Amino acid sequence: MKTQPETRGKLMATLFPMGFKHKKEIVALAAFGAACILASPRVAHALAAPAPGTFAFDIYDVGVNQILKGPIGFAAGVGSMVAAAVMAIRQMLLPAAATVLGGAFLLKADSVVTSLGALIN
Repeated sequence: MKTQPETRGKLMATLFPMGFKHKKEIVALAAFGAACILASPRVAHALAAPAPGTFAFDIYDVGVNQILKGPIGFAAGVGSMVAAAVMAIRQMLLPAAATVLGGAFLLKADSVVTSLGALIN
């Protein structure tokens, strides 16, 4: 019959096949994860556009409405889709997937901006 310490040693060897020498790092990561879960906000507030006529609205208008949602953002989205197709043909699948996600973000910027505004606290 196995004793208690032998059973615990087998359990630790099963959970951590590379050994259990990084105990402090594992405990720190577990504590950080628990803190992130407990600190998450309960209510999300929408981020509204600045009031018209202010300096912040001028910056928002140029950055979001004219560049991101405008023809520059659309051209960048189409260009990134073409670049992703070239990368996929060259078997560079991971960069191609990241480029497709970025291109989709640029092509659907109008809906992404409004939906992300609801998530920002």
